[in-house]
Amino acid sequence: MTMHSRSPSKLVLAGFVAGASVLTAGCAGRGGGDDLKNTAYVARDVETLYREAKSRLDAGNATLAAALFDEVERQHPYSPWARRAQLMSAFSYYVAQEYNPAIQSAQRFLSIHPGNKDAPYAYYLIALSYYEQISDVQRDQKITEQALTALQEVNRRFPTTQYAADARLKIDLVQDHLAGKEMEIGRHYERSGQWIAAQIRFQNVVDNFQTTSHTPEALYRLTETSLALGIPTEAQKYAAVLGANYPGNEWYEKAFALMQRHAPGATAS
Repeated sequence: MTMHSRSPSKLVLAGFVAGASVLTAGCAGRGGGDDLKNTAYVARDVETLYREAKSRLDAGNATLAAALFDEVERQHPYSPWARRAQLMSAFSYYVAQEYNPAIQSAQRFLSIHPGNKDAPYAYYLIALSYYEQISDVQRDQKITEQALTALQEVNRRFPTTQYAADARLKIDLVQDHLAGKEMEIGRHYERSGQWIAAQIRFQNVVDNFQTTSHTPEALYRLTETSLALGIPTEAQKYAAVLGANYPGNEWYEKAFALMQRHAPGATAS
């Protein structure tokens, strides 16, 4: 289960593909595994090969298109078409949801052409390929962290581009996702009575993901665990921060009631 829809990203990518449609004529038949085996390694002139790859992509056979774009680079490595084919290969793998080859193709393009005008797109495609592999918070979040790093790189390097604008939206979603994972682990520790381990997780949300939707609950849980540890002054501090920043929030109401029950001498406001 993924955390997002592919459609917004595809709209941004469409602009690049439209610009890449230098040759669009040719056979547009949909191919399968036999096509891949029989046509990918036949020596052809560069324009014919690129045209065939593009027509396969237009016809919806992204996997075969990627293999054919790879052939453009392999058979004609010094042609101007090879540079464009590298990115089209990465895009085709992305469309086919073959994300690791998409990342590798885009990274290869950047290693050879780091200053190319299409570098922002290559960085963005890498970020998307990580982003679309994000799974729910029950699973390991290594891919989520890689997606965040890649999206931040797009925003850092190319802040005024359409790619950065989309990356910033996704960064917020990814941070909320990572905060959700921290909350899940923290609640698990809390249920097990591991108060300090739980506090570390909740504090991480407050310190590193404070703009996410999970911050009010994290402050409540810090109030709760501080009381469990017998530190009412710390609990009061967290409840006060919660009240100051989220005065009408349900978690503040719970924190206030909790303080009234367990530390009536302190005020949560």
